[in-house]
Amino acid sequence: MLDLPLWFEVGTLVVLVLLLIADLLIVTRRPHAPSMREASLWVAFYVGLAVVFGIVLGFVGHGQASGEFFAGWLTEYSLSVDNLFIFVIILAQFRVPRKYQQSVLMFGILTAVVLRGIFILLGAALINEFAWVFYIFGAFLVYTAVKLANQQIHHEDHDEDYENAFVRRAQRVLPMTKEYHGVKLRIRENGKRLYTPMVIVFLSIASADLLFAVDSIPAIFGLTQEPFIVFTANIFALMGLRQLYFLIGGLLEKLVYLSAGLAVILAFIGVKLVLHALHENNLPFVNGGEPFHNVPEVPIWLSLSVIVGTLVVTTVLSLMKSRRDDRKAAPAGGAAGPAQGEVEDSTDGASEADDASEAAEHDRR
Repeated sequence: MLDLPLWFEVGTLVVLVLLLIADLLIVTRRPHAPSMREASLWVAFYVGLAVVFGIVLGFVGHGQASGEFFAGWLTEYSLSVDNLFIFVIILAQFRVPRKYQQSVLMFGILTAVVLRGIFILLGAALINEFAWVFYIFGAFLVYTAVKLANQQIHHEDHDEDYENAFVRRAQRVLPMTKEYHGVKLRIRENGKRLYTPMVIVFLSIASADLLFAVDSIPAIFGLTQEPFIVFTANIFALMGLRQLYFLIGGLLEKLVYLSAGLAVILAFIGVKLVLHALHENNLPFVNGGEPFHNVPEVPIWLSLSVIVGTLVVTTVLSLMKSRRDDRKAAPAGGAAGPAQGEVEDSTDGASEADDASEAAEHDRR
């Protein structure tokens, strides 16, 4: 059982809440698409903050707590990077203007914090009362790993038409404008109260967050059962996700083996959970309700090594394959390269011009 000073736990939660509030104020007061330099500095700040916290946790608590935090944070961070694919699809599908994307992402992060907090409380309560829940968590993670592996083998991409029944129903029922009006969800037009497309965007992001929470919480409970570590690892993984979106939007497509890497990590944690469930077994129809004392427990150093090793190998192999693919594509598109670049530049310019005209029109209103 983790025994941390009360001042450390309260102080950590207060600092994290203040950081989230500061991030929210920055977005609401100055909605904009951050530059690569700005995004890089913010991502480096949040990653550095997580590393410092993990080291301090090792001194205030013990090495085991620090190892559990880093294993949980890396797992949640890698899952968050995968989740960015869905955010990219949602923002592209609904054609959200680039200057408003920060606000949408901030909403998604805050929603994720609330949902994961609820799931953590429910998960911790279930684990404390019913040890057999580890069997369910473990089986679910192995099932998710198989799905991700199948996606990698059959080269299935994330569904470009991401939507669900709830979102489709909302689109049919709600009286809605065709254009965005900043980040407003509802406006008055010609005497009528109308919703804007931003409502559907927010509903899509929130429903995606719900699915992500269902995936991620069992994964981290497979590494630690300490609610404080579970919560802080999730918060640190979510902070900076908004800036990471703008920083690695193009790099996401190069991580071609990300699904395979996540499949390995989740399968490993799933097996670890099942082994732990067997070691703590109290189901009357399994071994007469007696624990399997000979079943080995996976140490945290091994978990951390597998997670870090898998992420490194996945990233290196993905970038090597992307580089090979670029070399193969180069001869075919050789002469067309500069022209294509010019087209992209003009497209970016047109997009910026559209955003500028939208802003001017919004100001006139």
